[in-house]
Amino acid sequence: MLALDPRVPVMARVNRAFMHRTTNWLAGQGIRQFLDVGTGIPTEPNLHQVAQRIAPDARVVYCDNDPIVLAHAVALLRGTDEGATEYLQADVRDPDTILDGARKVLDFSRPIALSLIALLHFVPDEDGAHELVARLLAELPSGSYLVITHATADFTPEESQAATEKLKAAGVTLALRSREEFARFFTGLDLIEPGIEVPHRWHPELGDPVPGQDDGVIPGYGAVGRKP
Repeated sequence: MLALDPRVPVMARVNRAFMHRTTNWLAGQGIRQFLDVGTGIPTEPNLHQVAQRIAPDARVVYCDNDPIVLAHAVALLRGTDEGATEYLQADVRDPDTILDGARKVLDFSRPIALSLIALLHFVPDEDGAHELVARLLAELPSGSYLVITHATADFTPEESQAATEKLKAAGVTLALRSREEFARFFTGLDLIEPGIEVPHRWHPELGDPVPGQDDGVIPGYGAVGRKP
């Protein structure tokens, strides 16, 4: 979640494990469509592999603005014959392009899980992070879900400030939002128990623990919300 921090490898694995567990949970709830924005470099198992293992007919759209991810997109497209797996190159700051591309694969009359893993802390308030999420959610039908992990300075304020300043000097802006600011992304949604949590504490029974996750503070939040 937070660059220039020795916990980054552990936090990256914690985020990935959160994605695995939430996808398992969502597929178990009958969700068969997934829109994953900010996909990142593919690792196995990826979201479509987790979803299609439970539901071979699951349809997944990956989206990222990084051309390096595009170069690896072929690895993202190896899904089941019964389902669909597609890749879209677009930026979260351009929700209309994302929605237009996703509609070519997903049925917007049926519930969709929107996944934003370790992405939004790279979108500052001046870029309208909360408004961008609201715009994407507005197009999704009732019964859809929002899945987010997000870095925070709540637990490590001094370390986070130092890391943020170093990254700013390198041209990277981080928006390390508080619990209250994180909760705003879920305005109007029904939070799934246990609500807003440190990511590795969200239904740990649904996956295997990440080595090192309990050795120190994981400075982030994770949550899943359902659109009524």
